[in-house]
Amino acid sequence: MELTLTNLYLFPVSILIATIAMASGIGGAVFFSPLFILALKLEPSIAIGAALATELFGFSSGLYAYARRRLIDYKLGGVLLMFSVPMAVVGSLSADLFPAVVLKSIFAVGIIFIGTQLYLSYRQEKREEIDGDIREQAETSHESQLTAADGTTYHYTICEKPQGMFFAAIGGAFLGMISVGLAELQEYQLVARCRVPSPVAVATSIFVVVISVLLASLGHFYSFATSADAESMQRVANVVIYTIPGVLVGGQIGPLIQAKLNPDVVKVTISMLFVMVGIFMLATVVN
Repeated sequence: MELTLTNLYLFPVSILIATIAMASGIGGAVFFSPLFILALKLEPSIAIGAALATELFGFSSGLYAYARRRLIDYKLGGVLLMFSVPMAVVGSLSADLFPAVVLKSIFAVGIIFIGTQLYLSYRQEKREEIDGDIREQAETSHESQLTAADGTTYHYTICEKPQGMFFAAIGGAFLGMISVGLAELQEYQLVARCRVPSPVAVATSIFVVVISVLLASLGHFYSFATSADAESMQRVANVVIYTIPGVLVGGQIGPLIQAKLNPDVVKVTISMLFVMVGIFMLATVVN
């Protein structure tokens, strides 16, 4: 197998994408799929194989970093996995039954809505903080508590649990079908609806996504490995040889940056990213 330097630029690009994904909790496939299909002109089946392999390594790296910082709510993550994993497998197996353009259009509109709601929630939270309501409630009536490795203690309550389970199931189905959706819906539920502190929300979301991606993508990997020809395997190898090392690096940088960011900046940035990604996905569907 002959490897080339043509795609060397993917190494720094992958570092940047993984850093953004790990700092915000957004699935890296949201960025990698358009990159592989539009910029590299890869066939969808080839792009999916490269994107899944890249995302799996990137999320695993980020998961390790967040685990070291003890920011993952494993109890919450375990509950969400009970709904996300089965639906991710179902989505993976039924992906061919739905036109990709329909799924991408639905998701694009949905993620724009989520981004808007995240921003509106942030504005409402700021108004309530002026009166001291949120801080007092968190200190006196919280249901969950998590102490990070640096000694910081986070108080929060997981609200509307049935809705969270529903979002985990729907997000898992989208993850299996088009490789995106679970992280974004988890972000909306935990940050906008329940106001879980961003470090805990991002870390727990990444934990849920990496396990779901691993199990749901087994079918994709097997199908690609058994049906792809030598040329397709060569093209994937010439992509992942640069993207996988890049996301491994970015997976360690993202959590460090997230720890230094103001939570308000994180929330506003995530909301803007969601809207921009949604608009971009709509543009790719139209074109």
